[in-house]
Amino acid sequence: MVWQIEFDPAASKELKRLDPQVAKRVLEFLKKRLATQTDPRKLGQALKGSRLGDFWKYRVSDFRVIASIQDKTVCILVVRLGNRKEIYK
Repeated sequence: MVWQIEFDPAASKELKRLDPQVAKRVLEFLKKRLATQTDPRKLGQALKGSRLGDFWKYRVSDFRVIASIQDKTVCILVVRLGNRKEIYK
Protein backbone atom coordinates (compact mmCIF):
# COMPACT_ATOMS: atom_id res chain seq x y z
CA MET A 1 0.00 0.00 0.00
CA VAL A 2 1.35 3.43 -0.92
CA TRP A 3 0.36 6.38 1.22
CA GLN A 4 -0.07 9.78 -0.37
CA ILE A 5 1.97 12.54 1.28
CA GLU A 6 0.39 16.01 1.39
CA PHE A 7 1.63 19.22 2.97
CA ASP A 8 -0.33 21.83 4.87
CA PRO A 9 0.51 25.32 3.50
CA ALA A 10 2.32 26.20 6.75
CA ALA A 11 4.39 23.00 6.59
CA SER A 12 5.24 23.73 2.98
CA LYS A 13 6.63 27.14 3.99
CA GLU A 14 8.62 25.53 6.81
CA LEU A 15 10.09 23.02 4.35
CA LYS A 16 11.25 25.83 2.06
CA ARG A 17 12.99 27.56 4.99
CA LEU A 18 15.07 24.49 5.84
CA ASP A 19 18.60 23.96 4.62
CA PRO A 20 18.41 22.27 1.18
CA GLN A 21 20.24 19.15 2.38
CA VAL A 22 17.94 18.78 5.39
CA ALA A 23 14.86 19.35 3.23
CA LYS A 24 16.07 16.67 0.83
CA ARG A 25 16.60 14.24 3.72
CA VAL A 26 13.10 14.92 5.08
CA LEU A 27 11.48 14.45 1.65
CA GLU A 28 13.39 11.21 1.05
CA PHE A 29 12.23 9.89 4.43
CA LEU A 30 8.62 10.77 3.64
CA LYS A 31 8.64 9.32 0.12
CA LYS A 32 10.87 6.27 0.49
CA ARG A 33 10.25 5.09 4.04
CA LEU A 34 6.92 6.45 5.24
CA ALA A 35 4.82 6.35 2.06
CA THR A 36 5.72 2.73 1.37
CA GLN A 37 4.74 1.39 4.82
CA THR A 38 1.60 -0.68 5.20
CA ASP A 39 1.04 1.06 8.55
CA PRO A 40 2.86 4.40 8.96
CA ARG A 41 2.29 4.25 12.71
CA LYS A 42 5.15 1.71 12.99
CA LEU A 43 7.77 4.38 12.29
CA GLY A 44 6.27 7.19 14.34
CA GLN A 45 5.13 7.95 17.82
CA ALA A 46 1.71 9.26 18.86
CA LEU A 47 1.70 12.68 20.45
CA LYS A 48 -0.11 13.27 23.72
CA GLY A 49 -2.14 16.09 25.13
CA SER A 50 -5.26 18.00 24.23
CA ARG A 51 -3.64 20.11 21.48
CA LEU A 52 -1.51 17.50 19.73
CA GLY A 53 -3.23 14.24 20.68
CA ASP A 54 -4.46 13.46 17.16
CA PHE A 55 -1.04 13.77 15.52
CA TRP A 56 2.02 11.58 15.01
CA LYS A 57 5.68 12.59 15.08
CA TYR A 58 8.49 11.22 12.97
CA ARG A 59 12.22 11.69 13.65
CA VAL A 60 14.58 12.67 10.87
CA SER A 61 17.90 13.32 12.67
CA ASP A 62 17.39 16.54 14.71
CA PHE A 63 14.19 17.43 12.89
CA ARG A 64 10.61 16.40 13.54
CA VAL A 65 7.71 15.91 11.17
CA ILE A 66 4.28 16.33 12.76
CA ALA A 67 1.59 14.64 10.69
CA SER A 68 -2.02 13.55 10.69
CA ILE A 69 -2.73 10.05 9.40
CA GLN A 70 -5.98 9.85 7.47
CA ASP A 71 -6.86 6.18 7.03
CA LYS A 72 -10.00 6.70 4.92
CA THR A 73 -8.16 8.56 2.16
CA VAL A 74 -4.82 6.72 2.62
CA CYS A 75 -3.12 10.07 3.13
CA ILE A 76 -0.52 11.47 5.49
CA LEU A 77 -0.96 15.22 5.98
CA VAL A 78 2.23 16.92 7.15
CA VAL A 79 1.20 19.72 9.48
CA ARG A 80 4.54 20.99 10.85
CA LEU A 81 8.27 20.55 10.20
CA GLY A 82 11.16 21.85 12.20
CA ASN A 83 14.02 21.43 14.59
CA ARG A 84 13.19 19.34 17.65
CA LYS A 85 13.99 22.27 19.96
CA GLU A 86 11.38 24.55 18.41
CA ILE A 87 8.69 22.35 16.90
CA TYR A 88 6.51 21.82 19.99
CA LYS A 89 6.29 25.49 21.03
